[in-house]
Amino acid sequence: MDFRIEGSDFIKNGKKIKIISGAVHYFRNMRDTWSDIFKKMKAMGLNCVETYLAWNMHEKQVGVFDFSGNLDIRQFVKDAEKEGLMVIVRPGPYICAEWEFGGLPWYLQTMDDMEIRCSNPVYMKHFEIYLKNVFDQIRDLQFTKGGPIIMLQCENEYGYYGDDKEYLKALYKIYRDNGIDVPLFTSDGTSEANLLDGTIEGCLPTLNFGSRVEENFKAHDKLFPNSPKMCMEMWNGWFDAWGDDKHHTTSAENYANVVDDMLKKGSLNMYMFIGGTNFGFTSGANHYEKYTPDVTSYDYDAMLTECGDITEKYLKVRKVIEKYVDYQLPEIPKNRKKRAYGKFTLNEKGGFFNNLKELSSPIFSNVPKCMEKYGFGYGFIAYQTTLNRDYVNAPLSFEDIGDRALVYVNDTLNGIVYVNDDVLKTTINAKKGDTLTILVENMGRANFGPKMMRKKGIAGRLLIGDNIIHFNWNVYPLPMDNLDNVKYGEDFNEPSCFLRGSFEVDCAEDTFLYLDNFKKCFVVINGFNIGRYWEIGPQKSLYVPKSILKEGKNEIVIFETDGLKGECVVEFKDYPTLG
Repeated sequence: MDFRIEGSDFIKNGKKIKIISGAVHYFRNMRDTWSDIFKKMKAMGLNCVETYLAWNMHEKQVGVFDFSGNLDIRQFVKDAEKEGLMVIVRPGPYICAEWEFGGLPWYLQTMDDMEIRCSNPVYMKHFEIYLKNVFDQIRDLQFTKGGPIIMLQCENEYGYYGDDKEYLKALYKIYRDNGIDVPLFTSDGTSEANLLDGTIEGCLPTLNFGSRVEENFKAHDKLFPNSPKMCMEMWNGWFDAWGDDKHHTTSAENYANVVDDMLKKGSLNMYMFIGGTNFGFTSGANHYEKYTPDVTSYDYDAMLTECGDITEKYLKVRKVIEKYVDYQLPEIPKNRKKRAYGKFTLNEKGGFFNNLKELSSPIFSNVPKCMEKYGFGYGFIAYQTTLNRDYVNAPLSFEDIGDRALVYVNDTLNGIVYVNDDVLKTTINAKKGDTLTILVENMGRANFGPKMMRKKGIAGRLLIGDNIIHFNWNVYPLPMDNLDNVKYGEDFNEPSCFLRGSFEVDCAEDTFLYLDNFKKCFVVINGFNIGRYWEIGPQKSLYVPKSILKEGKNEIVIFETDGLKGECVVEFKDYPTLG
């Protein structure tokens, strides 16, 4: 078994080939859907699947690794092989991917002398351990060992971020020292500067772009004239952020033409073949002048929809690919079934304040600190204190916030402060002895750019009144990863509350949850967090995969932060609305 790069060609078992690949993130798609996705890849004419690996999913705690269930990268590769697909693996350690912290574990931010994505010894120590554990899962699945893996990537789009060549060389050496002997590659933007900073000797340089093939290869053709021409991320859509005017879509015909142009020049990997879903609290964000957190859906206007349906884009690209293969393409598999289960009322309610001590134990702090200082990385955090005197129209201001704070005096909501506000300030009215509570939501760490290390919760000073630092707080970590202890049936007045109900399922199929009477919340069904909802859109429904449902009674729990707009009713329909 032999796969190699020879001049400007890919050689597989002695024959020149074009790589016609599509991106599928195993961690964004339920395990029981992988085979269906791979069959649809083959039916479109693809011969390869590419995937990132998410470090922060595999090593949620330092030194504790998980490769089970939806995280079983080994099984993902073997399932692809069963369908006759080659595999490209991109382990990172950084992946971007509109994924929380670009795939890096949150706890890296807590380590002394840490600097990510460079030859910092603390960073290198931890990612080398991660990579060794990944390689143990896939080493024997390389093409050189009789498996389907033909290439691995070192880092990701490094030319957009930094210029530490020693770091890239160290990564290369770690791969080789750990038995990775298939070709390695980098992928970068298309400018000469991107390529000069992001590439190293020994790694195939590839490009990421979505249009204008010849124009985008100009710098590559100049710097690497005798190298295979491959677009490692040929973008066929884009991602959505909360507050966008609409769901991003691109022309199917235009993209098919770009695929044709790229196949004339070389090889490609379509990003994405299927986008999938940012379940739970896994969505990332961009942060430049403004913070723009990504929505739960990662539909991406890809070849397949978020739930795996065939699209017009799929069909048009399939016709293009038919020109480049010498066999008849398989029949296209049918779309998976969908089911509309109707409307259901959530009739159990539990106030946030009644449940605060059920969900967390307080940690005393002289002043509020960021979420990471309290030893957790996702969800919410509540800061609570008793006021020493009366306040009338008193300003309460934050030096920095990550990312959205609800300010309560006793059980009355006084204001909401969001990181994008021009001034991070609200006003409170309170009496001596009143309780001030600040509930802060982490909406996702930046996955790209220079603000990735920004902290969550209250970062920096909090001032009350005439720029006075208020001391003595009880702080409640709220990862919201287990809601079993929530108490229902208590009276409450505050907007922030837990709501619980059940719904009947006669036959489990994919469905879509509509939350028209909710403002801002996350949803847990049968213990599985399906993601965030925010009324500002553009996304208006949440994908519910069949594998988390069961025949008979199913439980739904919602944590609403801002207060209901009407009756506590949800509806399951058989189609999505992404905006």
